[in-house]
Amino acid sequence: MRIMKLNIAVAGAGIGGLAAAALLARDGHVVTVFDQFDAPRPVGSGLVIQPVGMDVLRACGAAVEAQERGTPIATMFGDEVSRNRTVLSVSYGQKVDRQGLGIHRAALFGALYDAARTAGTTIVPNSPVAGRQGQNLLIDGQSEGPYDLIVDALGAGSALSPLRSRALPYGAVWATVPWPKHAPFPQDRLSQRYRRADRMLGVLPVGTMRDAPEQQLAAIFYSLKADTIQAHYARPFTDWRTEAEALWPEFKAFLPGTLDHSHFTRATYTHGTLKRPYDDGLVHIGDAAHRASPQLGQGANMALLDARALQLALRHARGEEALRRYAMARRWHVWLYQMMSASFTPQYQSNSRALPVIRDRILAPMSRAWPVTSILTRLVCGDLVPPMAQLVPRFD
Repeated sequence: MRIMKLNIAVAGAGIGGLAAAALLARDGHVVTVFDQFDAPRPVGSGLVIQPVGMDVLRACGAAVEAQERGTPIATMFGDEVSRNRTVLSVSYGQKVDRQGLGIHRAALFGALYDAARTAGTTIVPNSPVAGRQGQNLLIDGQSEGPYDLIVDALGAGSALSPLRSRALPYGAVWATVPWPKHAPFPQDRLSQRYRRADRMLGVLPVGTMRDAPEQQLAAIFYSLKADTIQAHYARPFTDWRTEAEALWPEFKAFLPGTLDHSHFTRATYTHGTLKRPYDDGLVHIGDAAHRASPQLGQGANMALLDARALQLALRHARGEEALRRYAMARRWHVWLYQMMSASFTPQYQSNSRALPVIRDRILAPMSRAWPVTSILTRLVCGDLVPPMAQLVPRFD
């Protein structure tokens, strides 16, 4: 099938934007990425690429680098300290190609950045997108364009997206630390500890960075109410360290003596969806189109899937019909994962006293029995329902 070349602008050099750029450029489109930073760079710490996301990285040409930098995740485990119960236990199964991949956001960014450049994408830094005028982007008071298609990958703060989302009550702070020589946890496991549902500590293996390939890393995170994050930073770091070690003594191995508040990045979350993630000559992907709690570890994967769906839709059709097909292909997958995330999150992040009891005494035992185990595996892998059922790849 011959693809008619389009002149495409991608607003935002994040994971979704770079994936879209790489995929669309590989199909022969002329792609320009505009990013606000003087040199495009990632924001955040660690994440998990699920099997559906790995499929997209293969299509982008970024999978080899990502797998070299990341580390396989075989299980997700969490326990509750006050009742001494296992409250989260999910296995990816025995197939190596069905495991998750723990990776630092900077390492994933580097793999996608190289893939986009290799595919022929032009990346323009120092270009904060403030809006659009028809098929032109407004950047620093200047008009850039026109473009046949504008891809909004600007994330939750997009100036192009009309999405108004609902703030979630819980956020987190993240830091990247060396993986200790004698770690108390397996290096293929996401480990978490809860106090009821109002406190959570976590350790995610994230592999290595390109500039230090011998140093294995971990992303550590602490979940707390979003409106208390500022107060958390204001308290002495030693007080928090003492509290964290009391909650989870093994966590001490991931708290080097040089660590302080300045090493942590705050994260807050919102929930919402655009009913129509496109307009005339404009399409929204990733957080510009839909947002949810990170409870199921699907955020980056959703952006990757959006980019792939857009690529495939443009192979099938043009203009509004292509954008409609993109939206329909992603509709049910996004809906399901947002619904499941909204359902699970209060059990693990809330002030509720009742929900943790239900989680610990009913839901957790059920999660370790067939067929719920296989359903949970499909859920974390990202393919409980087809990610883009109406689009079938024509060629790669």
